[in-house]
Amino acid sequence: MILLINPDVPPDSPWGLSRMLPPLGLAYIAATLEEAGFKVSIHDNYLLRNSIEEIKSIIMKANPDFVGISCNSINYWKGIEIARAVKDVNPECCVILGGPHPTCMPEGVLRHREVDYVVLGEGEHTMLELVNNYRGNSLKELEIPGIAHRKDGGICTHSRKFIDNLDQVPMPARHLLQMQKYDRKIEYIDTEPVDILNVVRGCPFNCKFCETKEIWGSKSRYFSPARVCNEVEHLMKNYGTKGVYFIGDNFTIDKRKTEEICCAFIKRGLDIKWACDTRVDLLNEELLNIMKKSGCETIWFGVESGSPRILQKINKGITIDQIINAFKLCRKVGIKTACSFLMGIPGETIDDMKASLELAKKLDPDWCQFNVYIAVPGSELYNEVIREKLYSRMDGYTAYVKTEDFSYETVLELQKTFHKKIHRTPKRIIKGITRKIALKLFKS
Repeated sequence: MILLINPDVPPDSPWGLSRMLPPLGLAYIAATLEEAGFKVSIHDNYLLRNSIEEIKSIIMKANPDFVGISCNSINYWKGIEIARAVKDVNPECCVILGGPHPTCMPEGVLRHREVDYVVLGEGEHTMLELVNNYRGNSLKELEIPGIAHRKDGGICTHSRKFIDNLDQVPMPARHLLQMQKYDRKIEYIDTEPVDILNVVRGCPFNCKFCETKEIWGSKSRYFSPARVCNEVEHLMKNYGTKGVYFIGDNFTIDKRKTEEICCAFIKRGLDIKWACDTRVDLLNEELLNIMKKSGCETIWFGVESGSPRILQKINKGITIDQIINAFKLCRKVGIKTACSFLMGIPGETIDDMKASLELAKKLDPDWCQFNVYIAVPGSELYNEVIREKLYSRMDGYTAYVKTEDFSYETVLELQKTFHKKIHRTPKRIIKGITRKIALKLFKS
């Protein structure tokens, strides 16, 4: 029996999500294991918030042979705490950690004796091979790519090729999740329930603040249009889904494949509203029109900064003109816009941050979020922060940035001010009231 666990975040963490989303990564792994004949369960403690004693009781009752824990740098210590709980209950149980933090920092994770193995990056095939080859505390490690393990007093890591044909991966095992407990609504899709779905893995861009390439690689790989449509139909039939949020930063990175997905939606007559994330330089009017026709309501852009100097500093690869043009095109075809900015980047000044606020006002998006940068392992910018000691404190491996121009606390105050100036205008208040009325009418 295999138990997969998504840890909670520390109570004082600034990175708690505003809404509860199902852990798709674990659900993909669970589906792969189930397809191979294994009995699997998922415990999403980010949703359920059980104490460590309650976690021990869950482990005792399940009596798993393997426990897989997925964590990022924010809830890493929660993952280690759960690993200890597993060994307290059953020292013979094999404990495996995966996810962004273990992928980027396997040596640090394996210093904890409670962790037996680390799965690096894309986990479906690696996890399956690991549990297939593990017999009574014995594993022929060198024959399994994609893991890190202890050997001869050191740490060995073995790389694995990414999955080229993503259709080989079965649909996420949502039936193992308590779907009714998730917050299945998203403010920028005018319907509910809304569920999340993944279309593309990998990113060829080189943004200095991002660790995505460490996890998913630098080549973009798509699920096929037929697979995407099948999964949307599955959600509609089995979970009453009326809206879909396609998670991932580069939904339109391959315009031809994006068009194929949209055309497949139209051809099948899928009555679904959807939103996606993408870059401002990955769109044109023709593509936006077909996206709109197939049900696209909103596009979320990672704008990051209103300062050309900072955009260059973080290697975003976009210009202010491209940003403005993308928002104009969306408005022209009737697709709503949402965007996010990063604040507190090393090398940034208060004036640079104010330039982001001014750009946000000019863009006038339907939704806007200012995020305070916190340095986590796996990115070039993180390495710079650690190397130059540009932080006031470390929380595990997480660094809270401080420079000569600002402190982390200063940026938090600016964030509050910016959000007030963006969200508390008469126009936005009226827009919010209108949307609430529309949703009530829809429900009735």
